Amino acid sequence: MRALLAFFTVLPVTAPGSSSLEDAARRAYLLPFIGLLTGLPGAALLMLAFVMPSEVAATFAFGAVLLAAGLHHTDGVMDLGDALMVRGSRERRREVLKDTRIGVGAIAALFLVYAPTLTALAALTYASPPGAALLLITGEVAARSAMLLLLVLGRPAEESSSSSYFVRPLKAGWRRVVAIVIALTLPPLVALPLGPVVLLVALVVPAATVLLALALSDRAFGGISGDVAGATGELARAVLLVVFSGLLL
Repeated sequence: MRALLAFFTVLPVTAPGSSSLEDAARRAYLLPFIGLLTGLPGAALLMLAFVMPSEVAATFAFGAVLLAAGLHHTDGVMDLGDALMVRGSRERRREVLKDTRIGVGAIAALFLVYAPTLTALAALTYASPPGAALLLITGEVAARSAMLLLLVLGRPAEESSSSSYFVRPLKAGWRRVVAIVIALTLPPLVALPLGPVVLLVALVVPAATVLLALALSDRAFGGISGDVAGATGELARAVLLVVFSGLLL
């Protein structure tokens, strides 16, 4: 777990021994639990809505969860946005996916994923800061659950992709079974206090987002990558909060 924290967050955690990508990959089936920790700072900041406008509190809270993850998955959204703008072969899109330069596709992807997320979170915060806090934590857990399901079900577009390290341990054996069970059950369990409708949404949205991401990435790149996994998690959170805002307000 400490290896996962060291790799997927900026929390001051030192993994035992020499932490590596392989160390984190072997514990990848625990990835949804990371969402509980990245969601806590944002949930706490949402309580500022009792003393300031809900939009301001929601902005601070959303920024906190992105920073807690080191903006790694934000980078995935941007890279994916640029790559999907490319007209050409899968190989060319994969080249753009690894390019460090930022294009208009990256800006558009950030807006399309994060603007609805922040708007929905602000609306939920206005209605109930404590309820929004629990929903934000649910969104963080669901984001990591979607990433985990993608790694379980997907295949890397290239063997050199960072996703390969995580896919291999999850392809067979007990890790695969445990990963699927945790990914499907933890988001609904977190959302359980908010009622059966929210529970159902927390179950369905991550799985549906993953199916969409698998189809899109296979067509565009010939498989998944670390950037695709990160972007899938960010999209799952966005869809979840938008659906919550539509159902609960």
